Amino acid sequence: MNSRGKLESITKPILGKGYIVTLRMDTLPVDLENKDLDIEIKVHRERRSKDANALLWACIHDIERSLNDGCRQTSIRESAWEIYLRLLKRYGKAVCIVVKPEAVEAVRKQWRESEIFGDYEVNGQKAVQMLCYYGSSTYDTAEMSRLLNGVISEMKEMGLQRPASGDIKRAIEEWEKHHGT
Repeated sequence: MNSRGKLESITKPILGKGYIVTLRMDTLPVDLENKDLDIEIKVHRERRSKDANALLWACIHDIERSLNDGCRQTSIRESAWEIYLRLLKRYGKAVCIVVKPEAVEAVRKQWRESEIFGDYEVNGQKAVQMLCYYGSSTYDTAEMSRLLNGVISEMKEMGLQRPASGDIKRAIEEWEKHHGT
């Protein structure tokens, strides 16, 4: 069962191990009395709205059409997915990690996009330094807004009609209204 809530108090008993944690929750768990539980507590973080995501992909498809219409005489074409990955690299969020050389392919399968920066050495062992980009489905409001603004600036540079500022504003406001960020 998942529920949103707030930490009410933490008490350390004088005798015995552990802590007593009191939570105020939006919904009441039922049938949990006297059962062992797996408990995960993490800070609540809102994700981007589906409206903002739909707007992002509409813009990406506009860019794709424009690029590919200009390439009719050549076989060089760029898919919407390739454009999305390129835009994530420019405007998205990433993390730098160091992995064993044999783990590089597994890491690439787990991330939307990744780049190898080069060889590295950790405690005398070979390693690979990588920059791994998060997919937009993990973004919060501010991160999604930054990505959308970057995509829209690219559209402007290409001479494409960008979405009406009201559409952009509504997509972000809709997200904030529903998620409070």
